[in-house]
Amino acid sequence: MEKYTASVWPRLEPFLIGVIPAAPPSKFSMHYLRKMACYVRTRDGCFPRLGWHMWRHIACGKLQLAEEIAWLYFETFDLLMPHTSERRLEWAEALSQCHTPKELERQRGKLSVDTLQFLLFLYLQQLNRISLRTSLIGEEWPSSRSPSTSSERETKMSSQNKNWDDQAHLAFIQTHLSELLELLLEPGQLSSSGQILRDSQLTPEALESLSLLLEGSVSPSRNVYPIHKLLSRTPLQSPAGFSKLSRTYSLQQFEGFLRQALCLNPFGITSFPQSGKKLAWALQVEGILKKAKIFRNTHLAPLGSRLVLLSQVCKQTLAKDSEKLNNANVKLHRCSDSFIYLLSPLRSVTLDKCRNSTVVLGPVETSVHIQSCENVRVVCVAGRLTLGASFQCTIHALTPTRPLLLPGNISLTLGPFHTHYPTLEDHMASVGLAVVPNLWDQPLLFGAEGSAPDTGCFRIQPPSEFNPLVIPFQMKGDNCEIPWALPADYQKAVESREQAVQEWQKTVKDAHLNKDQRRQFQALVEQKFHEWLLETGQRQELDSLLPPTLTSSTSVDHWPSSHTSSSALHPLKEQSPEQAVGQTPTVC
Repeated sequence: MEKYTASVWPRLEPFLIGVIPAAPPSKFSMHYLRKMACYVRTRDGCFPRLGWHMWRHIACGKLQLAEEIAWLYFETFDLLMPHTSERRLEWAEALSQCHTPKELERQRGKLSVDTLQFLLFLYLQQLNRISLRTSLIGEEWPSSRSPSTSSERETKMSSQNKNWDDQAHLAFIQTHLSELLELLLEPGQLSSSGQILRDSQLTPEALESLSLLLEGSVSPSRNVYPIHKLLSRTPLQSPAGFSKLSRTYSLQQFEGFLRQALCLNPFGITSFPQSGKKLAWALQVEGILKKAKIFRNTHLAPLGSRLVLLSQVCKQTLAKDSEKLNNANVKLHRCSDSFIYLLSPLRSVTLDKCRNSTVVLGPVETSVHIQSCENVRVVCVAGRLTLGASFQCTIHALTPTRPLLLPGNISLTLGPFHTHYPTLEDHMASVGLAVVPNLWDQPLLFGAEGSAPDTGCFRIQPPSEFNPLVIPFQMKGDNCEIPWALPADYQKAVESREQAVQEWQKTVKDAHLNKDQRRQFQALVEQKFHEWLLETGQRQELDSLLPPTLTSSTSVDHWPSSHTSSSALHPLKEQSPEQAVGQTPTVC
């Protein structure tokens, strides 16, 4: 019989998308989750599926959570699930028809989750706990330095979360494997004192729930399977402790098998220098891009582990619309003074330590997380928007969930989504995002436990400051305008500004200037316009869009020509830079 050697590793997405990047409530400790595991096994409507109403009862009545926080975790878990786009669109339509809190609560009551997987999900939130050891043994020894406040600790944690750190994921599973498995046991497998019995068994249903966290492969095959399907192979069942008689797994033997098989995720970000494909782009400025790196593993990674990393992109305009980005988890790290357009349907996006940049994204199925960023403008349609430890950032979003504001944010601005590109609607449909509901202006402030959140960390963009964004590329597709109505105040502001331009043009026309006067006046207008471009930093974007060497047939698919997409982006080359942006005042 052929011998199989199994490799098992933590799945990326439960950590990347499922873990709220903030310290979890203290009631998510093992002590309380153990009680919850017993409770749900003995109550109707809790097992094997846990409905919203029962979770609200447990979270608010037993764990003392606020209802909005209880819904946050329930909704986040559901966001992590591999629902079809049709199912997500149906759910969005149902929510959009709820006009009262009672109707909304009735609709939420139709949502349920896998109970055992939800228990694992709640335990997983401890990944970003500031100090797991401190939470178990009490406060640390006093320090001669001034003690930090809970808000400061939360801010520090928000800027150093471990959601992308696959080495931290492995360490977490290895350290807490026994407790994770304990949550999957039936109550009869525990003694009266709560100790695990030596002959405890894991049911096939419990093993299937563990597939939320673990996947793997066997040699010589490199196909990736969830843990329960991996162990369906006969040669692996005996080492894992499977009994054909009881159809269960010996807990002790199964845990030993996992500890031997656990390894680092071969598709994680740590493996990029070895297995990732390093990319460059065609339009490069000598001396600027030496430190810039773009890696992807989309050529070999399974769905759910597809990663794209853009690191240290500086003073560049980068644009891409390609199948290589579809359903990828994207990280932008330490990008500065750049304009980045990723106009494909994406799985998740993280901006980490970026500054002075504009990022325009295609629809993001799950989450856009912005951390430790400064003076960044992000334009996105996303399942969830999360911001932490960021300063003077502006977000124009369409999202069906409340934007989550973590500790450490200062001077954030929230505005409505305000741009379009020709395939936007098709991309939204492919990831299951609809135009309603849209909760961009209803943020949820997530503060340190026991302290009031900082309600002054954000503002809603005034309509007087609102300007629609024009994406300066030609693409194939049908959308030629924002495919939904702007909020009334913002639409009125846009129309008022357009009216003012028309009146200005009429005033110039009625002045009856002669040819020399028109030439002088046009020169003055252009001079003032170029001064405005320099003052606002817009000149940099225009210069990078139209470099001197660019010909009318050159593609702005900034990846190498060997990886060029058939739907590559092209700049508005036949127009002047000012016309490409669509903001140049002209004399009629």
